[in-house]
Amino acid sequence: MTALETPPRTARVAPVAGPRRPRRFGKALLYVALVAGAVPTLLPFVWLVRSALMQDAQMFIAPPEWIPSPFQWDNFTEALTAQPFWLYFVNTVIIAVISVLGTVLTCSVAAFSFSRLRWRGRNVAFAVLLSGVMLPYAVTLIPTFVMWQELGALDTFVPLTVPSWFAGAGGGVFNVFLLRQFFLTIPFELDEAAYIDGASPWRVFWTIVMPLSKPAIVVVTIFTFIGTWNDFLGPLLYLNDEEKYTLSLGLASFQSTYLTQWGYLMAASAAVIAPIIALFFFLQRYFIEGVTLTGIKN
Repeated sequence: MTALETPPRTARVAPVAGPRRPRRFGKALLYVALVAGAVPTLLPFVWLVRSALMQDAQMFIAPPEWIPSPFQWDNFTEALTAQPFWLYFVNTVIIAVISVLGTVLTCSVAAFSFSRLRWRGRNVAFAVLLSGVMLPYAVTLIPTFVMWQELGALDTFVPLTVPSWFAGAGGGVFNVFLLRQFFLTIPFELDEAAYIDGASPWRVFWTIVMPLSKPAIVVVTIFTFIGTWNDFLGPLLYLNDEEKYTLSLGLASFQSTYLTQWGYLMAASAAVIAPIIALFFFLQRYFIEGVTLTGIKN
């Protein structure tokens, strides 16, 4: 073979595409299993919405009908105007917003102290704080009620909002633990660089730790908001005036008054839980990210 002649090219064998089919089949099978598992969890909500749009006579037909005929949209207007649900809604929003702000601020400060600062007895104090999780709520129920009674705070929003501004009160222990675990995933080199530049711990907390902890903050916000929104025992104990009722108390009062009006009751229940569902779908990406990343260090 001369120098001008080019060597023959060897044919390249195409890669075998066999493993892709089992991989796609397994993925499709996984989706089918997830959908099958989601159907039983969605069934009660579908039943609720379906019943809220039906007449009482159609609601209990056997076998059950899933599509209302006709759609009873008046159930929502009649149910929401039968009692001052808008006033209950405003009261619940006020309590929920104050509780969320207090919980996020105080629990994040406590978590920052337990995770990013060094001080004597830090681990012992954190262990004592975690021991509060094992204390049943019923044990502190009567002493707490007597305390607020002596302070003259009954029939006000104070017992429902002030405890959230003290980290560790109520369900705050879990929030402190969750935020602490997430704060530990942030590299400590960022804090050291900020301290070298003359930053204070408070500045490091606001400018470095908090902006990087958005997923965990969202998780705490969702948990606190749902717990406050669905709280029934707290308002039942401390609120007497009907004008200060929350949605949970208003719904319970509506149930005792309109027990036989199942369409109205289902419509009122659907309207009460709608903000919770909307909040979760709006923040679900941050919620899943916060729960997934919590506890993964560096």
